[in-house]
Amino acid sequence: MVPDWSSIDTVMLDMDGTLLDLGFDNHFWQEWVPRHYAASRRLPIAEARELMEPIFEATRGTLDWYCINYWSRALSLDIAALKRAARHQISWLPRAREFLAGLRAAGRRVVLVTNAHPETLAIKDAHLGVRREFDAVYSSHELGEAKESQAFWPRLAAREQFDVRRTLYVDDSVPVLLAAQAHGIAWLYAIRRPDRRAPSRAVKDFPGVDSVHELAEGLAPRILETQLAGGA
Repeated sequence: MVPDWSSIDTVMLDMDGTLLDLGFDNHFWQEWVPRHYAASRRLPIAEARELMEPIFEATRGTLDWYCINYWSRALSLDIAALKRAARHQISWLPRAREFLAGLRAAGRRVVLVTNAHPETLAIKDAHLGVRREFDAVYSSHELGEAKESQAFWPRLAAREQFDVRRTLYVDDSVPVLLAAQAHGIAWLYAIRRPDRRAPSRAVKDFPGVDSVHELAEGLAPRILETQLAGGA
């Protein structure tokens, strides 16, 4: 299940649940937001959750699902301010940064491809320095389609030149991986444990790993690969 790194030039990675612990987002949307929504309307939290659920279901899988401006309007809350207040809970998944450093040392192009809203990305970047780990960063909001949509991938390809046959992509979302597969990306892996507080999940359709670092086996610096190929 380990990728053939000699066949891979570009590595594209999701952010939340792949590199960053999804526990922050799970807690934020399941606990933090309902609590503030309830307080703003003087409702019990259970009743607030019931009112919020139809709004969530109507947007699941769409760009609005990931848009903090949309949720600020829909819930009459300052979602960005709430995220900044809770930013101390944002963290890397185990050994994720080590994996990114290994990719850069190995000479691969490393690209972040996220559904996170640019303001959400800015909050997480300010806290963890996410952007400096990548050669390029793309938010689906800048391209006008969520990653689950097959329309997203041609738009990404128009901005980021990559050979689908020599590209590896990792995500914790199977619908996103299916869209990437339809675009022709050859190397696809699913994250089984996006929230480190939760157990590993069973993943169908794609090879899965608990951590991106499990993919690092066989990843050698390009300079070493060149020397070996030349018989040095």
